[in-house]
Amino acid sequence: MSVKDLPCVGAKSRVLYRLFCRHNTRFARNWHAPMNALKAALVKLFLHGFALLPLGVSRAVGRTLAAAYWQLNGAAARVTRRNIELAFPHLAPAERDALARDSLLATGELAAEMGWVWLRPWPVIAARIESVEGAQLVTEALAAGSGVVILAPHIGNWEVLGLHLATLGPTVSLFEPPHLVALEPVMRRARERSGATLVPTDSRGLARLLRSVRQGGIAGILPDQVPRSLNAGENVEFMGVRCFTPTLACQMIRRSGATAVVGTALRTARGFRVIYTAAEPDVASEDIHTALQAMNRGVAAAVAQAPAQYQWEYKRFKVRPREGRDVYHDL
Repeated sequence: MSVKDLPCVGAKSRVLYRLFCRHNTRFARNWHAPMNALKAALVKLFLHGFALLPLGVSRAVGRTLAAAYWQLNGAAARVTRRNIELAFPHLAPAERDALARDSLLATGELAAEMGWVWLRPWPVIAARIESVEGAQLVTEALAAGSGVVILAPHIGNWEVLGLHLATLGPTVSLFEPPHLVALEPVMRRARERSGATLVPTDSRGLARLLRSVRQGGIAGILPDQVPRSLNAGENVEFMGVRCFTPTLACQMIRRSGATAVVGTALRTARGFRVIYTAAEPDVASEDIHTALQAMNRGVAAAVAQAPAQYQWEYKRFKVRPREGRDVYHDL
């Protein structure tokens, strides 16, 4: 949390805060701790409040709030418009605008249903999974002694996918603790309650993830998250646009000989539809650019299943190092 995040604090007050805290780090620590505790408490209240509502009501509230935000043309709305413009240049302007709005509404649904998904018992969530397609790609690979790497893009509700995945076999996934540390126990309980094991995003966690796959288990990896380190990705095309793409999944698939599967949990009118599809063989290519392009084509195919449910609010088209001007420079 930085000073610019503080609510109801004007520019002059922020300057005074910086000057004071420069000479008083104890004050800064004492200020941050209660503010973070308050934020965590509000998030927990939000989650528990929406968990009490029926799923359809939670989604409706989320869509309503997102529709109001769309009218304000906030940062997320502007980023969504830019991403849709880049990914769907063949659409007419009115069609792109409609898709961008639908995407923001879907993200509102995602945020509002998170309390329901995280805090309701797993059997309740499982009962809302209306169909599962392609699960045999995972179970048959495990039965044959092969590990499985699940490529899980930011589409639909990936939390539901993770919960379902753990019912198919021993599953290990990376976990980065939230900035608000008080939320870590909530997130861990939510994600591990159907059988998954979470490991940290450090060298030990990565080693355990690879070991699990080599021993015939399942690893869940996000294939479309922009890496923080320049050494953790390469610039390749995604939906016709070059962007920084993580190399972890392809490297793990190649080194372990695992079966690669793309997994999604799409939102339906009454619940969710879980889909597993085989990734292209080239995701295991020795040439990293060939592998990453194959992985990104798999993500694009998943997006095509429900374009509005992809998280277009995320700045997916970042390029590192930059090749010309940042596509988000004017937002």
